[in-house]
Amino acid sequence: MTVLVTGAAGFIGRAVSQVLLARGESVLGIDNLNDYYDQGLKRARLATLTDQKGFAFRELDIAETDDILALKDAGIKRIVHLAAQAGVRYSLKNPYAYARANLLGHLNIMELARGTDGLEHMVYASSSSVYGGNTKVPFSVDDRTDTPVSLYAATKRSDELMSHSYSHLYRIPMTGLRFFTVYGPWGRPDMAAWIFTEKMLKGEAIPVFNNGEMKRDFTFIDDIVAGVVAVLDGPPKDSEGQVPHRVYNIGNNRCEPLMRLIEVLEDALGMKAKKDFQPMQPGDVQATYADIDAIANDFGYAPTTPIDVGIPKFVEWYKAYKGL
Repeated sequence: MTVLVTGAAGFIGRAVSQVLLARGESVLGIDNLNDYYDQGLKRARLATLTDQKGFAFRELDIAETDDILALKDAGIKRIVHLAAQAGVRYSLKNPYAYARANLLGHLNIMELARGTDGLEHMVYASSSSVYGGNTKVPFSVDDRTDTPVSLYAATKRSDELMSHSYSHLYRIPMTGLRFFTVYGPWGRPDMAAWIFTEKMLKGEAIPVFNNGEMKRDFTFIDDIVAGVVAVLDGPPKDSEGQVPHRVYNIGNNRCEPLMRLIEVLEDALGMKAKKDFQPMQPGDVQATYADIDAIANDFGYAPTTPIDVGIPKFVEWYKAYKGL
C-alpha cells in the first residue's frame, strides 16, 4: 500500500513520512523544493528519509497538472496532502503564489484522487487561520469561517469547500485538518520559535507583535503527527445522505501567551531576549485556541507536550543542526 505525501520535504510532511515508514508503509513523497525558505533545510529533511526502505521521492510541483495526474498509475491508496504555500505575511507580498499552490494545486490533488482507482482516503492540511477574526475561544469546528483576514486563510477555507464538493460529487473519503501553530525539531524558519531562537543567539532583538498581546495554541510536531496518522487510518464512511468529508481542529488545546513562550525560550537558551515591540501585523490575529473535542472523541487524540517540554527539544535540535 503506497501513501502519497505531498510536501514531503516540509516540516510536517517529513515527520509524517517518517512515522509511516517506521510502521512499514511505502511512501511516495513529492515536493517542488521551492525557495520560500532555505532549500538546504528542505534537502536536509529529505536526507533523513531517502535511505529508508519504502521511500521514493519525486521533485514535482502540485500546480503542474499533467505531472500530478500522471501519478494515477503509481499504486497510491491513500494521500496525505500537506504541500501548500504557507505563511500569512508572505500572502501580502506574493498573492499569486497562494492561488497557484493552494487553489490550483489542491484541485490537482483532488483530481488525482478522483482518477485513482480504489483510493481509500485523502487527508489534507487546512489551518486555524480559517477562523479569521473570531473572538470566541476556543475555536470550534462549528464556528463560522466566512470572515478570513488574510488571503492565506481564504485559500485554506476554499480548499475545505472544494473538498466537500468533490467528496459529495465523487464520493471520495476526505478529511481536512486545521493545524494550530506547529513547532518542533526540523521546523520552519518563518515561525516564531525559529525566528526568536536565531535572533537571540545572534544577540539581536526579536520582533514582538501587538506589543506582546498575542496568544497561540502552540502544538508540538509529535502530537500533530500522531493525530494525522490516526485520522488517516479512519476514513469517513460513505453512507446514504452523508458526504464522506470531515474537518477537525488539531492543536494542543492550550492558549499560551506569546510572552510565556519567550520566557520558556529564555530559560532554554540561558539568556534574556531583547524585545522589539511592534504593532499588530496586517492579516494577523490576536489569539488562536483549538477546541479538539471532535478529534479526541473520534480518534482518541490527546496531545501530551506543553511548551515547557517542546521548546527545549526544539532548541536542542536547532543547536545541533546549526553546529552550535
